[in-house]
Amino acid sequence: MEPTTGLILRRITQTVLSVSAHKLATIILDGIAWKEGYNGLSRGTAAFTLSALAEKTGVSRQYLTVLLTELEASQLQLSRQKPNGKYAPWLFRFTAFDEADEIEDVASGRDDTSLSSKDYNKTVFSGHININAVSNVFQTCWADLIKAAKTVLPCWNVDTQVIWDRFLAFNRARGNEKVPAGFLLGFMRRWRTAPGATPRPREVPEPQVMLDPRQRELRDQIKAAPSTNRQFHASDLCSKIGMAAYEARVLEVIRQFGCQRFTAMLAVHGRAVLAGEIAR
Repeated sequence: MEPTTGLILRRITQTVLSVSAHKLATIILDGIAWKEGYNGLSRGTAAFTLSALAEKTGVSRQYLTVLLTELEASQLQLSRQKPNGKYAPWLFRFTAFDEADEIEDVASGRDDTSLSSKDYNKTVFSGHININAVSNVFQTCWADLIKAAKTVLPCWNVDTQVIWDRFLAFNRARGNEKVPAGFLLGFMRRWRTAPGATPRPREVPEPQVMLDPRQRELRDQIKAAPSTNRQFHASDLCSKIGMAAYEARVLEVIRQFGCQRFTAMLAVHGRAVLAGEIAR
């Protein structure tokens, strides 16, 4: 059974997460492509820069990292990759839904496999392109599709008209007069910078968002104990101080910072690592 927007949303609401992590998961879900070629992405994938996610979620870049870690460790199994270079957006997907057995229990009763039933909401490259018809891309129907698709492709920072000109020249050199529109998307995916081209500018450092002192303290404690080892940390600490004392520490952090249990557990583990009670 194929995953759908409704199916993943139900799983998000059923998963124990902090309020901010729930919001972040929903924002990522909103950007997922359900049609091959939608926004130039593969099915089930969303693309965001970390700055855009932090702005949409309303948190700092530092705290966003904590939330992403929480989603990665949750039943949603969020994964992120950056295959298109340092300056390209991150690609996100909920890998818990990649296996058919994982989605049977929350199957959707509706055929909601598309973000929209209207074609104008999709960047699908269909039909054919006449190579010698129009040289100005903005006089064609392809300009908007190129602009939407290139955001997550190697040619993300190349002018739309330049991409069009190179595509036309590529096909004219091979004697092509009419090609499937999918060739244009494939051409963009295999984009290579021309020899002698101006090198990509250095990334401008983003302004640092000042954290609340309490939020900074919580973040520093969490960073001391990576979430990927949380089960080992919990087991080691419980063996050393006992389950009752462990639970008391978790509740103390929840009261102190007003955070969710998952975040409090990581903070407790971090405190124990800093105090030398358990190993990192």
